[in-house]
Amino acid sequence: MRDIVAASGSNLAAINYHFGTRDKLLNQAMMESSAAAVQQILDSLPTDADDPTDRLHTFFQQLITSFTEDHALWSANVESLAQALHSPDLRSEFGSAQALARTELARRFAAADKDSHLGAVLQTMIGGLLAQHLVDPDNAPTAADIISGLRALAQLAN
Repeated sequence: MRDIVAASGSNLAAINYHFGTRDKLLNQAMMESSAAAVQQILDSLPTDADDPTDRLHTFFQQLITSFTEDHALWSANVESLAQALHSPDLRSEFGSAQALARTELARRFAAADKDSHLGAVLQTMIGGLLAQHLVDPDNAPTAADIISGLRALAQLAN
């Protein structure tokens, strides 16, 4: 707690008053990190591309750029997910954030079918893409790689 006070310039009594415990403070920080990550995903959604392939490519490119430019946010988000395994409050908050992300992804990419599974598939891809970019960014897939792979996958599904 003293390190947090020193880094934030706040006072220990105020932190204790508002959060009660160090764990509650850290959980709040992790929840805010999760919300910020979901917002980054939503901000990466293109609004001006009519062609669905262009929209997906732009989306993945902007997301990959975000992984690089806001590495601390994404690293904190992954670490928060690990902590959610031990905290019902975090697990609940992350579940809500994931549901929002799935719904918004589906809505923005498949406006005619808001209940589609597209949001779940995109969210699943985002998680894997994030892990690859955090662990080995030099060998992680590019937006073009993802589009090419999706085309190949679509042929298998038909």
